[in-house]
Amino acid sequence: QLQASGGGWVQPGGSLRLSCAASGLTLDHYAIAWFRRDPGKEREWVSSISSIEGRTNYRDSVKGRFTISRDHVKNTVYLQMNSLKPEDTAVYYCAADGSYHTYSTWYKDKNEYLYWGQETLVTVSS
Repeated sequence: QLQASGGGWVQPGGSLRLSCAASGLTLDHYAIAWFRRDPGKEREWVSSISSIEGRTNYRDSVKGRFTISRDHVKNTVYLQMNSLKPEDTAVYYCAADGSYHTYSTWYKDKNEYLYWGQETLVTVSS
């Protein structure tokens, strides 16, 4: 139900845009998040966009560089990643929580998310 894409290789300082397209879910009504995982590490929260109001939140290490957004018409959430650093290298996942909301909510805890897209690899290196 979630299709993630847009990963690839980029040099430090470069940009990539990840996409998370949904089917069977109206993303406006779900909390959506991006997570990432380095090999051997826990999956970590990167950014969220709240249901309904679209409030955005970011982990400190990506603030000012990453932007999460939502396209209502395309039913897609994006993660624009600028000024990429080698430490951003990871497998990225998008996720939607398990409840249809009529109010604004968002989560950082991966256990709140029920629907997961497939992984997309981001590699930042020279």
